[in-house]
Amino acid sequence: MIPPALPRRGVLLATPGLILPGALAAEPRIPTPAQTRGPFYPVAFPADTDADLVRVRGAAAEAMGTVTHLSGRVTDTHGTPLAGALVEIWQCDAQGIYRHPRAPGTERFDPHFQGYGRALTDARGAYAFRTIRPAPYPGRTPHIHVQVTPRAGAGLVTQLYVAGEPLNARDGLLNRIRDPRAREAVVIPFLPAERLEPGALRAVFDIVLAA
Repeated sequence: MIPPALPRRGVLLATPGLILPGALAAEPRIPTPAQTRGPFYPVAFPADTDADLVRVRGAAAEAMGTVTHLSGRVTDTHGTPLAGALVEIWQCDAQGIYRHPRAPGTERFDPHFQGYGRALTDARGAYAFRTIRPAPYPGRTPHIHVQVTPRAGAGLVTQLYVAGEPLNARDGLLNRIRDPRAREAVVIPFLPAERLEPGALRAVFDIVLAA
């Protein structure tokens, strides 16, 4: 007697070694590692807090440094986009000086650099900034501070770093991240982006918030 044919779904489930569609997508993503906020989060926000840090509103000149288009998406560990999340970034200027009253050399801070910016994620969880390639300052490798505040749930404070930067090997905060996958998540390639803007760079920093 010939056994009845198995339904196609049964054949798929019974086939050894077969990876079903969507099986890989179900694997949770690694949360972006948290890092210190640092001492230079603004005590008072600048008059201009938009997502373009390179040009201060009302100024004719642009900031010193290499223009960088920083973008990415904010999701949870299942890949669900988090719309309406507030993304804040702050960093030193091209000379290594922060716009902060306790920062050394603050009187020489580049007046054409905003130093701080904010953006809300869209329906896809996407955000974008126009800033400069981060510069080093004494004791630290180049980095950009990032704070994410979602509509609901826990937020995140972290830092992103430049892939291939020699100072990374000696940065104490970066090297506290022991998990290679977590470390890779915050060390980002800064690549030429001539199509976006002559002489500019582009960096993509996707942020994953823990549940």
